[in-house]
Amino acid sequence: MDDQESLGKVEVSLTPAQRFEEFLQLRGMRMTEQRRQLLDHVFRRHEHFDVEELILQLPRRNQPGHVSRPTVYRTLNEFVDAGLLRRFELDGRAVYEHDYGYPAHDHFYCEKEGKLIEFQNDELVELIQKIAAQHDFQVHSHRLIIYGSSKEGRENNRRKKRRQDMV
Repeated sequence: MDDQESLGKVEVSLTPAQRFEEFLQLRGMRMTEQRRQLLDHVFRRHEHFDVEELILQLPRRNQPGHVSRPTVYRTLNEFVDAGLLRRFELDGRAVYEHDYGYPAHDHFYCEKEGKLIEFQNDELVELIQKIAAQHDFQVHSHRLIIYGSSKEGRENNRRKKRRQDMV
């Protein structure tokens, strides 16, 4: 689903695992093996994903490291509540991305390729703050997804049309 350039990292005092352990302890919960396996898998690499994509990447039932579907859903919600992941809607499904230790950013979404492209732009942030001030509004955070088509998506679409024309 992704076509991301690295935006770098934000310095944090705890690892995602330490932050999640702290979150669980404050709620009287414990770090189970399934939670740990899911945390390790999700934070092994940076990518946007939905639940179905994640489940396909995990070990199958009766294999070591299997995490049940209900546990995946429940644990992803815990990751969001702990501030480790952000959840947003894209094409009618919940999509997740790293939040903890990752800088604020926005997205282009190529509808032809189904890819998210991350970007940061200080001028955009300043414009949002300026408009917010005009409305006496205090911004805590924002999420911007701009829908359209990437160069790759447009080129692939043209190739597909050409093949159809030949049939």
